[in-house]
Formats: sequence, structure tokens, C-alpha cells
Amino acid sequence: MALTNEDLLAISQLLDVKLKAELEPLKIDLQSTKDEVHQIKLYQENVILPRLQTIESCYTDTYNRYKTYAEKMEAAFADIEILKKVVTDHSEKLQKIS
Repeated sequence: MALTNEDLLAISQLLDVKLKAELEPLKIDLQSTKDEVHQIKLYQENVILPRLQTIESCYTDTYNRYKTYAEKMEAAFADIEILKKVVTDHSEKLQKIS
């Protein structure tokens, strides 16, 4: 049994209708997904990025402050070591005197 052109056309139209019916929910889901992605991008742009910039600024400021005082701290530790030796030496001398 051979199919005629009319039979093939009818089958094609039935498949088109069936395919459109199957794809329609996907179009709705796709639009919903696009809307959600757009909302996420807006949230990221308006909330997350400004907060990240604030956090970055705090860390950068703190880093620069520590970097600036790092050399001073090394000098302070050296001074403390000298003070310990002098105090120990003076304590020993005072013990001998008394």
C-alpha cells in the first residue's frame, strides 16, 4: 500500500500540530527562565556587586594600612628587644648595688 501525496500531507500536518502542542509549554518555561535570569542579573548588579565593592574596599584599606606599618612594627620589635636587654642589665646592676 503506497501513501499518496494527500496522505503524506495529512500526516505532516498532524505531526506539525502535535509538535506545536508539545513545544508550547517549553516556550512558556523558556520565557519564565529568561525572566528569572533577568531578575538574577538585576539583583547581582544592584545588590551583590555594590556589597562586593564595599568588602573589597575594606580589605584594600586594611592591607594598605598593614603594609604601611609593617616596617614600623619590625623597628618596634627591635626596640623592645633592646629595652628588654637594658632593663635586665639595669636590674642586675641594681641587685648588686643593694
